[in-house]
Amino acid sequence: MPTHAERRTLPYSAEQLYALVADIEKYPSFLPWCYDCRVVSKQGRETQADLVIGYKMVREKFRSRVTMLPYAHIHVEYLDGPLKHLSNHWRFIQNNDGGATIDFYVDFEFKNPFFQKMMGMFFNEAVKRMVGAFEERANQLHGQDTQVGQKSENDQCDDAC
Repeated sequence: MPTHAERRTLPYSAEQLYALVADIEKYPSFLPWCYDCRVVSKQGRETQADLVIGYKMVREKFRSRVTMLPYAHIHVEYLDGPLKHLSNHWRFIQNNDGGATIDFYVDFEFKNPFFQKMMGMFFNEAVKRMVGAFEERANQLHGQDTQVGQKSENDQCDDAC
């Protein structure tokens, strides 16, 4: 069961970052391996959505429940598809300098042992690319102020390793 946890401080408000992650219908336009997204239902703070993810010729659709606490937390819970389970959260912490810290966590497992083995081989790199895509999208939408943002431990390791 691959898991990944990461914290990043970015020069954008918690509200801006929350809005970016909450806009799930835009994922196919910037998120690697995301081919389609369709909101199935919305009720209060809860959204059900189908996401089509894939690599090359392999594509899979899964449904999840996304529970949103505005500007603070987004939790994704797996409902149906090729996975045994999926748990994912984003927490948005407003900092005094105007930036915000994102706390990201994902844990999932495929039903198919072949897919699980393949994903295990490049899981960390794939998740880093996905989190990086959200950061790049924030830069595109809101500009970049490098004086406020700080590199995460993972970014520092990438630069030094």
